[in-house]
Amino acid sequence: MSVIKMMWDPRVLAVSTVLFLGVGAGAAWGTWQNVCADCPSIAEIRTFEAQQASKVYSHDGRLLAELGIERRTPVSINALPEYVSQAFVAVEDKRFYNHRGIDPRGFARAVIGVLTGQSRSTGGGSTITQQLARNMFETSVDARIRSGLGGIVRKIKELKVAFALERAYTKDQILEAYINEINYAHGWYGIQTAARNYFAKDAVDLNPAEAALLAGIINRPEYYSPIRNLENAERRRRLVLRRMVDQGVIPAEDFERYANAPLPTERAVDGGTIAPYFVEWARQMLDERFGSQLYTAGYNIYTTLDVRMQRAAEKSMEEGWAGIEARPGFRHITYQAYQDSLAAGVVLPDSVKYVEGLFIALDPWSGSVRAMIGGRDFGLSKFNRATQAKRQAGSGFKPFVYTAAIASGIPPTYVVLDGPFMRTQPDGTEWRPSNYDGVFLGPMTIRNGLMKSQNMIAIKLADEIGLEAVAQTARRMGIRTEIERFPSTAIGAVEVKALEMAEAYSTFANQGTKVQPFPILRVEDAAGRILWDPQPERTEVLDPLVARIMISMLQGVVEGGTGYNAIRNPFGPVGLPTEIVAGGKTGTTNDGTDIWFTGFTPNLLATVWFGLDLPQEIYPGATGAGAPAPVWGNFMKRVYYGDPDALDEELREPVIPIPEPWAIPDELVIRLIDSSTGKLASQWCPQDEQIMEMFLPGTEPTEYCDRDDFGLFRVPTN
Repeated sequence: MSVIKMMWDPRVLAVSTVLFLGVGAGAAWGTWQNVCADCPSIAEIRTFEAQQASKVYSHDGRLLAELGIERRTPVSINALPEYVSQAFVAVEDKRFYNHRGIDPRGFARAVIGVLTGQSRSTGGGSTITQQLARNMFETSVDARIRSGLGGIVRKIKELKVAFALERAYTKDQILEAYINEINYAHGWYGIQTAARNYFAKDAVDLNPAEAALLAGIINRPEYYSPIRNLENAERRRRLVLRRMVDQGVIPAEDFERYANAPLPTERAVDGGTIAPYFVEWARQMLDERFGSQLYTAGYNIYTTLDVRMQRAAEKSMEEGWAGIEARPGFRHITYQAYQDSLAAGVVLPDSVKYVEGLFIALDPWSGSVRAMIGGRDFGLSKFNRATQAKRQAGSGFKPFVYTAAIASGIPPTYVVLDGPFMRTQPDGTEWRPSNYDGVFLGPMTIRNGLMKSQNMIAIKLADEIGLEAVAQTARRMGIRTEIERFPSTAIGAVEVKALEMAEAYSTFANQGTKVQPFPILRVEDAAGRILWDPQPERTEVLDPLVARIMISMLQGVVEGGTGYNAIRNPFGPVGLPTEIVAGGKTGTTNDGTDIWFTGFTPNLLATVWFGLDLPQEIYPGATGAGAPAPVWGNFMKRVYYGDPDALDEELREPVIPIPEPWAIPDELVIRLIDSSTGKLASQWCPQDEQIMEMFLPGTEPTEYCDRDDFGLFRVPTN
């Protein structure tokens, strides 16, 4: 028999057909089994959890920011009005409840589109289940393959995962996962996030028109977003509403009303982050502890921030910046002019910058940071001056000198000569410092020396007790930057971080106990289980009696010294009422490049700084009394008394109660003394210069004042 005849033999044909079909079926089965080798198993599908952004809240539960690759907040389908979920079914998969993961007609249309390269015009053909599968497990490479053989493989993968989803979940579970997983444009994932950003409402409160818009957007998110293209969004919403009518989801008579409802053209909620410098500081800490889970696991992070205090700090700092830029002799570019230049496309050199600043407020008992401003504009500079910048402390460092002196047994009434000082430096040159105003005032108590911020008193006092004692005191209290043992350290030549200054001054407010500033109250997982509950780090670093004397001396700075502008603001509203007991210290560098004020009450501490990133004189005669102290005072006034006339509702009511004054320990010795000589008060010295003074036991004076020259009293400006 010839070969040709054998080929046409019915028996041979039958065998060949069987073999061909078998090989084809085997190949198809092998393809089906192996094409999805990287697809998830049923077990993996059942344990799948969508990525959720972690949410950062203030101490009282107000949302500050979201941290995540995809911002998403799940919502139960049972909590939604029925027309919300049905809007998605109407436009995306009207036979959703009748198929097992694939709609044959839609799938055939999609395959034709893939083979012809016309997938966009023929429609995707994917069911809701398939779309969920694709969104859950599709790689970015797969997502770009829409035609040819690659597109077929992509569809097969999608189909296999869809079948697995249908076996693992009910229809409502699939639909719930879908509307919580899908992208609604602008990086907003899930219906709750979309509802908040488009309509400023929760998903459970959506009306049919809003539900139709969201259901329409997901087909091509950026194309159908009303914020991107209003006409496309309007046309798409009408289509969804028409299908909702056709499928009995909404009555026909309601169509026109919903179809003509206004569409959102901008984000409905504030797109900016409250306290961005604070949030970023907290984020860095959280990232070190939780890593990538921080951005995908939907943690709830409760911070120490007080939104009303933050608003008060922002308002007070804005007033401070405006006051500085209005000063006679101010020669730097203003913040507004800098912004205008950028908007006009002008490229400015790095040396041309506006005045920066920082603000930190914290609870001195717990270390909870209540407000933080790390710069003037987070969008222009993310460098956090509150936590990262090292700047010269100026006179703000002097309290560490006086603390070391009091701890060594030197009383506040100790007299030092405010006169010239000279020291030969290692290179052979002579260092001859002066006071800020160049005037020497003669003998004075160290209390008055601190109150008037006389450089000579601090330098000579440090020279007497030793710079090592000063450096060790500052270190124990919280200053961790390098403290060089040079005479100029006593008057603030050392560079410090503002957050460390706030920590160190908390030792005064707490009467000897240092507290570490911290931004986190607790971290919970998505189910509400506490993952991290950091506790305040409190360390007693000073004798409480020493600390209480220093409180009294720093109160003197505020009540009658260089910090007086903190309670009597000459550049704005009347300052802090005298019923608020407060202590603090100005800080001014000799060249006017750094100006500070750090002050505290029994239940609140705040640090203020102004300067330029590239150190330059801010304005002629810049001092800590001139700008930072009034900012501090205005902030405290807003916190304790509110501002009834403020446009910002956050500022109208008091934030915290007025505290009780610090108690005076029984162990301290109290004496009435003459403030000029430091001796016990007597009838031979001016009655109006008598003050009650505190002493460590055994350091109180024993001689009575008998001076003939009453002297002069003058308050300097630095």
